[in-house]
Amino acid sequence: MKQAVVVGAGLSLALGFLLAGCGAKGQTNPAAESPPAAEVEQEQDASMVKVDHPEQFPLATASAHVAAPELNVTGVVSADVSRNVPVISLASGRVVDIRARLGDTVAKGQLLMRVESADVSGAFSDYRKALADETLARAQLDRSKLLYDKGAIAAKDLEVAQDTQDKAKVDVETAVDHLKVLGVDVDHPAAAVDIFAPISGVIVEQNVTAAAGVKTLDNSPNLFTIADLSHVWIMCDVYENDLANVRLGEYADIHLNAYPGRVLQGRIGNIGPILDPNIRTAKVRLEVENPGLMRLGMFVTATFHGQQKEMHALVPASAVLHLHDRDWVYVPASVNTFRRVEVTGGKMIPPNMQEIVSGIAPGDRVVSNALVLENTAEQ
Repeated sequence: MKQAVVVGAGLSLALGFLLAGCGAKGQTNPAAESPPAAEVEQEQDASMVKVDHPEQFPLATASAHVAAPELNVTGVVSADVSRNVPVISLASGRVVDIRARLGDTVAKGQLLMRVESADVSGAFSDYRKALADETLARAQLDRSKLLYDKGAIAAKDLEVAQDTQDKAKVDVETAVDHLKVLGVDVDHPAAAVDIFAPISGVIVEQNVTAAAGVKTLDNSPNLFTIADLSHVWIMCDVYENDLANVRLGEYADIHLNAYPGRVLQGRIGNIGPILDPNIRTAKVRLEVENPGLMRLGMFVTATFHGQQKEMHALVPASAVLHLHDRDWVYVPASVNTFRRVEVTGGKMIPPNMQEIVSGIAPGDRVVSNALVLENTAEQ
């Protein structure tokens, strides 16, 4: 009897635990245990500006402007290679006098330097010897002719004398040519040779100083380099996407950074056949007549003009807002709201108008003073 009581108590206790577990499971709330739902906050559009009194910001209607497209690129003034002339000396020796320096403007035939040379002394010596031999050969030929006429010598002796005189004459001519190549005057024997400017221009390179040695031509650099700057080259870098606007033989406007008020004309003389692999540009060469203002190394802006005209929008210059290196305009979005639209600005058109290449079209309305609206929106 006692054992039956114990068993019944155990069953009651197990049944109580089972009912308690079922009751706890039935009371579980999944919604309470799961994470709360994410709330999405709508961010305000930064390009939209809402104002209380839109009548304070008058609107302007973009007009149509027809013009040929323009391409502006930077360039550098360079010397015309065909007008660069080196100054050399075919006689080796020692510099005894220099009359010009780097950067000087020289005229054709102007004395630049004087070189004391053993080559010149040797050439004059050969010339005088050849001249003496030629004089002797001529006298012997005259004597042979006289003797031949009197029957004193044979014809072959006369022919030998004639041949000797002809060879002596050739030696004199060769010696004279040698002196001319060295740059000296046959009628003024001297040990020094004068070096003259071959053309008029500016000395852009100098590789010699006083008392310096001048070597032979194959081992010596140019003594001077003279550039004729009456015509120069403008070397421009044009991206491959813009090469369609550049045509050989056409003209471009050259704007000098040093002289903003001057506009020169340059002819496109060459379009490089090879692109720079790093920046994807081609070298475009403009040939320009130098009025005396351009110097080597100057920076310029070249404007290339397209052939087919395009229609763009034209708005007041005050309607364009320059912000973060970009151009913007404000257009009406609703009754009291304006939207800021990015545009691509073109050139300025007098009076106080600006061309809009892209972003808006003719007929669109824009806020006539974008800066005032921008300042109002920031307050």
